[in-house]
Amino acid sequence: MIIQALLAEFEQEVKSTRKLLDAVPEKDLGYKPSPISWTMGELAQHIATIYYWYTGTLNQSVYDISTDHLERGAPSDIKATRELFEKNVELARKALQGITEESLNENWTMQAGGHPVLGPLPRSVVVRSFLYNHIYHHRGEMIVYLRATGNKVPGMYGPTYEQSQGQKAG
Repeated sequence: MIIQALLAEFEQEVKSTRKLLDAVPEKDLGYKPSPISWTMGELAQHIATIYYWYTGTLNQSVYDISTDHLERGAPSDIKATRELFEKNVELARKALQGITEESLNENWTMQAGGHPVLGPLPRSVVVRSFLYNHIYHHRGEMIVYLRATGNKVPGMYGPTYEQSQGQKAG
């Protein structure tokens, strides 16, 4: 039951993430709202990369992120980021389809170069926080980036405010 719910949410939210990444214009990939922020291109690439982490999170009890060598392409190439997203979604989907209820109760730890970063925590907690909620958080940031640069934000849970205002006027 839990796995079916996770898969259904995954499929629904992949559609929303795809809409958002498709709305990222090449002309604004260098935009960053502050000196310590990522550029729009880096943020888009990070969103696409999170889907890659599903495999290590769901298939390993100790995931050392420093041993993963994911070829991402340049953050200034939105086409490469969209391709990365699609490739990583397929990997994530396969990993989700292979989990069991029992594996969600097992402890999981993230390391970087052998040093603890996150956990140990039950894998079910990590799936919600590190994978799902992490993506949602960064999608929210991307919406702010798009609005700040005057770009349209796609409706992901129905019409956006701007879309609803246009519908009322029309």
